[in-house]
Amino acid sequence: MTRLSLKTRLFYGIGDVGNATVNSAVQFFLMIFYTDAALLAPALVGSALLIGKLWDAVNDPVAGWLADRAPATRLGKRRTFMIAGALPLGIAIALLWRVPAGLSAAAVFAWVALTFILFDTLWTFTNVPYYALTGELTDDYDERAGLTAARMTLAVPAYLLGAALTPALVAMFATKAAGYAAVGVIYGALAVAALLISAAGLRERPAVAASKAELPPWQAIRATFTNRPFVRLIAAYFVLTAAFALIKTLMAYFLTYQLGMEAQVPVVMGLMLVFVVLALFPWRWLAQRWDKGPAYALGMAIGGLAVAATFLLPAGPTPWVYVIAALAGIGFSAQWVFPWAMVPDVVDYDRLSTGEYRSGMYFGVWGLATKIAEALAIAASGWILAAFRYVPNVAQTTPTLLGIRLFFGPAPALLILACLPLLIRYPITRASHRAVMEKIGMR
Repeated sequence: MTRLSLKTRLFYGIGDVGNATVNSAVQFFLMIFYTDAALLAPALVGSALLIGKLWDAVNDPVAGWLADRAPATRLGKRRTFMIAGALPLGIAIALLWRVPAGLSAAAVFAWVALTFILFDTLWTFTNVPYYALTGELTDDYDERAGLTAARMTLAVPAYLLGAALTPALVAMFATKAAGYAAVGVIYGALAVAALLISAAGLRERPAVAASKAELPPWQAIRATFTNRPFVRLIAAYFVLTAAFALIKTLMAYFLTYQLGMEAQVPVVMGLMLVFVVLALFPWRWLAQRWDKGPAYALGMAIGGLAVAATFLLPAGPTPWVYVIAALAGIGFSAQWVFPWAMVPDVVDYDRLSTGEYRSGMYFGVWGLATKIAEALAIAASGWILAAFRYVPNVAQTTPTLLGIRLFFGPAPALLILACLPLLIRYPITRASHRAVMEKIGMR
């Protein structure tokens, strides 16, 4: 086994620092920015964001297909997309956190949908090629888990930064709207810098960069879904991502209105993410002794049971929320390590049958599933809040609190537990992957 250098691990991890910060802010605070700062109707926002996410039905697979077919330049193949898209992505992030005053309801709907589409498109065309490098910098089953853990060692603290720093930045301004606008500018600049630094420090393998996928787009997508291990993995990941997105979106509402701990929102979020970071390399250690699927299932079981326990917390502040946040962080840390290391393994199965490097298409479809799952969760959050008659910035009624409690804890926990059999019996093991790579080598 050829080990990746520390330099490669470091520069690859830097590329996700801006992504993670922005992603954290979007997942935790975008909905509450629209409802409590821009004062938009939750159902309108949820529907507009869902429209924006449906664009991914075309956006992500097309980006992956184009990234696979792109010719190598002197910068490589994947890095060219990272460099060209960095600055436009930063501008789109800044626009995402602004809503012009005085717009009609129809104009507000269009603004929310279109700014989200712009952000998402540029995110996809920079990040699908970036994530494809996970499987192209190394062919080794265990090194991929190590590379992913190294990336997450930088990305999760950045994700923590987005969760903890966002409300602190907003509080520094006279209005929430002005604070979130500043967040957009700062995080946009960070995303630009991270992508450019990462691209400057990485070197792609010449033989891989020179490869060019030849399958036409629809045939390429169809071939992806004939890969049975991938279908199994993406089905589980889709549901797990939706459940986790529901938790992240409703966490601020649960802490603010059920526990009366609005000031502690960044502390609780931060504590959970600190334990995510602390557990990264223990999960990496376990992955070297177990196969990735069962280890992933164990982590999600721990996280799901921890978040289900929040339903038992009484109204009002309680120290138990910190214990639950720590346990959830330990469990959900597996979500940051295993799935991203498992996708390159299914790409190797595809390479055995097609003879092509199609990491871009697989990560494009993976990104599609991720974003649709998150969009459905965000949209569902808006619909849930509307259905239970949520009113911003006031004490909530008992039925409203019940809705927040149910869909923050027990509902996503049930979704998580339902996926565990798919992971426990996941067909790609260390031994089966080794056999595939030996067949590829013989070719």
